[in-house]
Amino acid sequence: MTTGFSIVLTTAPSEAAATAIADCLLERKLAACVQTLPIKSAYVWKDAIARDDELLLLIKAKTSDWAAIEAAIKSVHDYEIPEIARIEMADASKAYLAWIEAATS
Repeated sequence: MTTGFSIVLTTAPSEAAATAIADCLLERKLAACVQTLPIKSAYVWKDAIARDDELLLLIKAKTSDWAAIEAAIKSVHDYEIPEIARIEMADASKAYLAWIEAATS
């Protein structure tokens, strides 16, 4: 069973970039909350292993806004191919989901 709500993941190279993404989504009411966590990433880019300090953004949103969220992130993101992935919330408290609904309407 799904709730109609998702957590969208993206990464950013700097605090300024993370803030730009978060503000874009919050101002457009596409996200109720954006949490930012420091991470260390290792990945393959252009046939080489790359390692970077990044910020992971956890974006709480309505699943129905997915296309608009993806477009908004791409419009302000610094990366050539940004991570933009959606995880469907299988369950969450009714009060929390109601808050996301109200904050993104």
